[in-house]
Amino acid sequence: MDRYNSALALVLATRPDLPVHCLRPHAAHRAAEWFVDHFPGEVLYAVKANPNPIILDAVHRAGVRGFDVASLPEIELVASRYPDARIALMHPVKSRTTIRRAYQEFGVRTFALDTLDELNKIVTETNGAKNLQLIIRLAAPSDYAAHKLSGKFGASGAEAVMLLREARSCSERLGVSFHVGSQCMRPEAYRLAIGPVSELIRQASVTVDIVDIGGGFPAIYPGLVPPPLENYVDEIKAAFEEMPVLENADLWCEPGRALCAEAGSHITRVELRKGDALYLNDGAYGALFDAAHDGLVFPSQLLRPERQLRRSLTPYRLFGPTCDSIDAMPGPFFLSDDVSEGDYIEFGLTGAYGAALAGKFNGFGEYLEVIVDDLPMLSMYGSVGDEAANENVVALTQGE
Repeated sequence: MDRYNSALALVLATRPDLPVHCLRPHAAHRAAEWFVDHFPGEVLYAVKANPNPIILDAVHRAGVRGFDVASLPEIELVASRYPDARIALMHPVKSRTTIRRAYQEFGVRTFALDTLDELNKIVTETNGAKNLQLIIRLAAPSDYAAHKLSGKFGASGAEAVMLLREARSCSERLGVSFHVGSQCMRPEAYRLAIGPVSELIRQASVTVDIVDIGGGFPAIYPGLVPPPLENYVDEIKAAFEEMPVLENADLWCEPGRALCAEAGSHITRVELRKGDALYLNDGAYGALFDAAHDGLVFPSQLLRPERQLRRSLTPYRLFGPTCDSIDAMPGPFFLSDDVSEGDYIEFGLTGAYGAALAGKFNGFGEYLEVIVDDLPMLSMYGSVGDEAANENVVALTQGE
């Protein structure tokens, strides 16, 4: 894979026709190392956020051995690369084939679930195995998350109590999990979720070996600047110590976005300008999915030689290359007021979900892929010097 000092160096050298995924494995390594050093339990990387082998390798080199997977292809990918991986199948709904092959062919012993029907599937397809770690996904509010995840999974009330009791009788080790939502902006959300989870454990009167607080750890975007990650860890540690679980219970987390968002950026080319609307060669069906469907505003910058940069900024709407009218990113994205056809724009922090969500609708969806060595535009893990640079990028992307 080609390597450049920066996205600008790539553009100046090649003037690419296709959009470009820029990978920063050093950023993924730095983020993963932070979690390994600071989280008081086991870190499981959420593979769905970015399954690129270069990013997986960076996370693994940083010391992460746990992997949160949702499908057979993700299991096969991790198992083929890391013999020492601890693979947890954390999707609460799985096909029987997936359960059977995960257990028999890949040695997966950890399964998440949130219904009695799913428990029965797991017991049947593992032939009543006695060495299972069953993790009950419990409902949790996601009031403090930019992207709420409370509507699809999670047992609650009497159903949860019954499920905890049934799963306890089928598992060597029983766990509970929850998810406070993606891009959680308030550390206390974890404490507020742990309270109701603890009450369900008390009602069920079961011993719990594992507490998985899920993902939700944030990245930093313009307009979404979270508290320091240390605050999240402090809240989780304090709440975990009060839970009615075994004294030696394990604490797990499943960061995805927080480990890989800074490890990627995306280069697009302007194909046409209509007033404040820029038409790009990638968009809502590609690496800018979150900007279209979740309203996320990525940090952005024009890739021009320094002598051509202008500081007069204007807000733009963006449109992708397909014929679909929902292929639109309202932003606003603040860029130089003289943007024109042929200009290249770099969007930062697309390492989480950007490449993973890209499809091939309307015949688009081909990308170049390179490694770049510069720092991310914004960072949750930077030094004081990096923070000064981050403030400058925030100002640029907010039109200040």
